[in-house]
Amino acid sequence: MVIITDMVMFKKICSLKESGFFDGFIDYHSHILPGVDDGVQTMEESLKILSLYEQLGVKTVWLTPHIMEDIPNTTEHLRERFEELKIAYQGKVMLHLSSENMLDNLFEERLAKNDLLPIGTKGNHLLIETSCHYPPIDLYGILERIKAKGYYPALAHPERYAYLGEKEYRTLKEKQIMFQLNLPSLTGVYGKCVKGKAVKLLKSGMYDFVGTDLHSFDICRYLSGMSLFKSQLQSLPITTINNN
Repeated sequence: MVIITDMVMFKKICSLKESGFFDGFIDYHSHILPGVDDGVQTMEESLKILSLYEQLGVKTVWLTPHIMEDIPNTTEHLRERFEELKIAYQGKVMLHLSSENMLDNLFEERLAKNDLLPIGTKGNHLLIETSCHYPPIDLYGILERIKAKGYYPALAHPERYAYLGEKEYRTLKEKQIMFQLNLPSLTGVYGKCVKGKAVKLLKSGMYDFVGTDLHSFDICRYLSGMSLFKSQLQSLPITTINNN
């Protein structure tokens, strides 16, 4: 649970910035690594985002570029690009490299080879996603194969999957799948349906950790001015992967 500051204690709607939410925040889902997917395209924009993150008080950012059949980033290429970003950025925000893994045939191939970029300092969680409209064939089988390899599956933005309902969410939690909230989902950025599901999942305490899914500087500015109901702010999880 997030502890809010005295400044916003009596307000019904709270600014994330004024509440102190971003102080020490760990962003577990971002597309800030430049020029590797549909996120930030230039080093200049990446540095602008990280500069604003510093001003907000963000502590750590996990860079999670897409890996999927349509965007077949190799681990070697992503590591090279990550080193370039670390050289260019000399600020205070701690940077870590991971990936957002689409559950497709390419993922199955790389899982078999352990050719992966896990999330969390112990390297034993995988940030995964599916199509927003339909599940992969044998979803639960894939999740079990991930576990058999020694990883804990962490599902990115479950509120965005139209094929998931209350029963499916509970089944996934029973299988000990972690849920990552996209922070902008709570304000309707992805539509009313996604917002409604995010609000319900948050109220039910199903989220384990938070990310921004940041793709651009414009979204970063939007986040810096974002407000939530105080009850939502207080319900945001502070669970961290591997306590970092």
